[in-house]
Amino acid sequence: MNYILAIDQGTSSTRAMIYTLKGDLIANSQYPLTQYYPNLGWVEHDPEEIWQKTLNAMRDVVSQVQGKTILCCGLTNQRETTLIWNKKTGECLSPAIVWQDRRTEEFCFSLSECSSMIQEKTGLLPDPYFSASKLNWLLKNNSQAQSLVHQGELAFGTIDSFLIWRMTKGARHVTDITNASRTMLFNIHHEKWDNQLLELFSIPESTLPEVHSSDSHFGVIDKEWLGVEIPITGTAGDQQAALIGQGCFDRGMVKATFGTGGFLLLNTGDKPVFSKHKLLTTIAYKIKEKTIYGLEGSIYHAGTTVKWLRDEMKLISHSGETETLAQSLDSNNGVYLVSSFTGLGAPHWLSISGSAIVGVSRSTNRAHFARAALEGVCYQTRDVLTCMREDGQQDLTLLRADGGMAVNQWFLQFLADQCQLTIQKPKDIETTAKGAAVLAAVGYGLFDSISSVNKIWDVEREFQPSRERAVVEKDFRGWLEALAMVKARQA
Repeated sequence: MNYILAIDQGTSSTRAMIYTLKGDLIANSQYPLTQYYPNLGWVEHDPEEIWQKTLNAMRDVVSQVQGKTILCCGLTNQRETTLIWNKKTGECLSPAIVWQDRRTEEFCFSLSECSSMIQEKTGLLPDPYFSASKLNWLLKNNSQAQSLVHQGELAFGTIDSFLIWRMTKGARHVTDITNASRTMLFNIHHEKWDNQLLELFSIPESTLPEVHSSDSHFGVIDKEWLGVEIPITGTAGDQQAALIGQGCFDRGMVKATFGTGGFLLLNTGDKPVFSKHKLLTTIAYKIKEKTIYGLEGSIYHAGTTVKWLRDEMKLISHSGETETLAQSLDSNNGVYLVSSFTGLGAPHWLSISGSAIVGVSRSTNRAHFARAALEGVCYQTRDVLTCMREDGQQDLTLLRADGGMAVNQWFLQFLADQCQLTIQKPKDIETTAKGAAVLAAVGYGLFDSISSVNKIWDVEREFQPSRERAVVEKDFRGWLEALAMVKARQA
């Protein structure tokens, strides 16, 4: 029997999975990933930990199918996270600066006069979220990097580039078009690195990887790592991979992935749609030389808020408790949690460092905190969907949800009520890895097109709006009041 290897390198963990050609998951390995917070607003990973845990996960699953043929590998990754390394030695020169990191806020603020130009070329807004300002910071603050630039020996990459470099033992310095489109250095119309942006951010083009379509041949995993050579034939950023894994191939289809953060991506077809509400225009995928665009809204903190309740506040022992606790209450009792630990994403784009809990009284208990954490993600999702409806000039009646938080049925029902649409939960909520596997299958020639995923995508349950509309709107007004208090702190 033949198999496909999928690697999902995320913010919280690294996974490797083995799929059959029918989309059945037969092997799975996952390792948690440490996040470091050396200064206020800074978020970092250890690149060597990323590599070693990716390698360990791959070895785990490959060992479970000994004697079977793994035809190809698909890779998906946390986007925007920035690394630099020595082209000769492969040594990383600094910690990886994670997408959540806010250290470049002042620099990004100084680019406000260039905002229209940046958005027109890249679909993005000047924000520390994206790779360009992170790379600029590294080049300014790392003397070793400066020296290697002059020698032409410095490599920049997002996580996909770094892992492919390591897996191919330095044979390929490449990225895919979806990851490139999240750097704020890539022109999404001309589909190449943009000289004006490189000059603006003082980035030498010699440091950048080659950009390829999502279904390209990205290299071969060296035999040293797994005992067998495996071609890498599909790569995409995690949210784009989830869009594929959810089968959202028609214009107007939208998915939401609730993991570390919450990410909504709307398929806008073969033409980019530019937002009037600070959503992001991005490349959804490029397959068989056809580019499809998307409109995205990013919520910085979803699963991280639940993790905060567990690890720092000690209010729960595991994430599943939030569902039981939320269900135990008839209402939120006016308690709202605005999770802005490193700011707020779309459509607000606030750089506040610090969250706010509003409405706490003597009767407030841990159930209220758990419910407020879940509700906050739903309210932000509603904010993004409202903007998508207006920007896309179409009604959205269906949302496909996935990610770790999608196991929480109370959360999905509250989401359906707030957003006034049908929520579909697939049988396999880890659609990011499945999307990577599908890309690899297309790139290898096993599938004729990515629409083949529709044959292996099944809905497990649908959630329909059921709460009284007046109650729904009352809850949302409370959220808007809490949000206004947080925004007032920045004024």
